[in-house]
Amino acid sequence: MRASERVNERRLWQRHVDMAKLGGLPRGGVNRQALSPEDAAARRLLAEWAAARGFDVYGDPIGNLYVRRAGTEADAPPVLTGSHMDSQPTGGKYDGMYGVLAGFEALEALEDAGIRTRRPVAVIAWMNEEGSRFQPGAMGSAVWGGDYALSAMLDVTDRAGVRLGDALKDTLSVAPCRIVPDFDRRFHAYIEAHIEQGPRLEADRRTIGVVTGIQGSQRYTVDISGEEAHAGTTPLRVRKDALRSAIAVVDALQRHMNDPADVVRFTVGRFECRPGSPNTVPGHVHFTVDFRHPDATVLARLGDGIERVVAASVAPCTAKVVRITDVAPTVFDARIVDLVRAKSEALGLPNMDMPSGAGHDAMHVAPHGPAGMIFVPCERGISHNEAEAATPADLAAGARVLVDCLAELANE
Repeated sequence: MRASERVNERRLWQRHVDMAKLGGLPRGGVNRQALSPEDAAARRLLAEWAAARGFDVYGDPIGNLYVRRAGTEADAPPVLTGSHMDSQPTGGKYDGMYGVLAGFEALEALEDAGIRTRRPVAVIAWMNEEGSRFQPGAMGSAVWGGDYALSAMLDVTDRAGVRLGDALKDTLSVAPCRIVPDFDRRFHAYIEAHIEQGPRLEADRRTIGVVTGIQGSQRYTVDISGEEAHAGTTPLRVRKDALRSAIAVVDALQRHMNDPADVVRFTVGRFECRPGSPNTVPGHVHFTVDFRHPDATVLARLGDGIERVVAASVAPCTAKVVRITDVAPTVFDARIVDLVRAKSEALGLPNMDMPSGAGHDAMHVAPHGPAGMIFVPCERGISHNEAEAATPADLAAGARVLVDCLAELANE
C-alpha cells in the first residue's frame, strides 16, 4: 500500500475548518498573527492532535514547533516538511496552515498505513513567517538556518512595543512543550506544501505545481522628514510637506522599477502619515518597499538604485532608507524537484514546473540540504485576503504527493 492511499480528504479538510476557528474573522478569513493568543491556541491544538497519535512534540529557542514521527533508526537525519501557522491581519485559511496540516496528514497516513520508515519524519510549524506583527518575516526558519541571530530576534518589538521574547514566553505558558536548547540542522530532505498564491495552476488546469525555486526579495523602510505647519497660513512654496515628497518618491520608484516584461514585483504595502491632522501640513511619512525578482543580477541592480532614486526625488524634505531584508533567489534541489514531479505523475495528477513568486520558509532551509516545494491551486490566485479559497480535493491531492515523497525519502 502506498502511503498516499491513506490520505483522508475529509479529515484534512476538517483540520482546516477547526484551525480556521482560531482567529476567525466575520468574512471567513483569519487574524492569527505570530505569538498572539490565537497563534498559541493553534499551537496547542496541533500538539493535542499529535499527542493523540503518539507523536513527539517539542519546540526550539525561537519558537518553531516540531511534530516528529519516529523512525526505526532514531539517530538518522530526519526528513522534514512543514510551513507556518501565523497569518496576515486579514489573511486566508490556507496560506501557511495548509503546509502544516498537509504535513500532519502525511504523518497520520504513514501511521494508518502501518508504514515504518528508517528515518524520522517531522513536521515543523515555523514561527513568524508572515512578518505582519514582528519583522522581518520568515524569522523562525531564518534563525534556525543561522541567517538571523537568535538574540537580536528575541529583542524585536511589535508596533505596540511588545518584545518578541516576552510574547514567546506568554505563548509557551498557554501552549507548553518541551524546548530543545540547540538548533539541529541535520536533515535528509525538506519538502514544503503550500497553496500557490497565484493564478497559474487554476488557469492551466493543473493540480500540482512542481516548484523549481523562489525569486529573490528585498524589503526597505523609507522615512521622509519635513516640517509640520499650519494648513491655512503656510504658503505652498515654503512648505516642507512630507506627504507631497513621499508621493514624488513613490512615483520615481515606480518609474525606476518599470519592467515591460512584468517580471519585477514592486509594492508599497504600508504608508503612514503624521501627525494625521486635517489642518496640519504632514511633517513625517513612513512607508515600506517590497521588491522581488528571480534574477540575482536584476535584483541587485534595481535594489542598489533605490536609495539614489529616493535622494533625487525627496526635496525639499529629507529621507532615510533602510534595507530590512535582502534574500537571494533560491534554486531548489534538482532531485527533489524530479521526485515531486514523478510522484505527481504516478498519481495521475496534472502538474507543471513553476517558480514561486512569494517567499517561503523553504528558502532558509535550502542552503542546508536538499529542499523543494509542492503547490496546489487557490481560487483566482487570491491570497493574503479573507477570500482565499481552495478545494478539499486539491488539498488532499497535494498531501498525497507529499506523503509519497516523504515515504521514499525516509526509507533511503
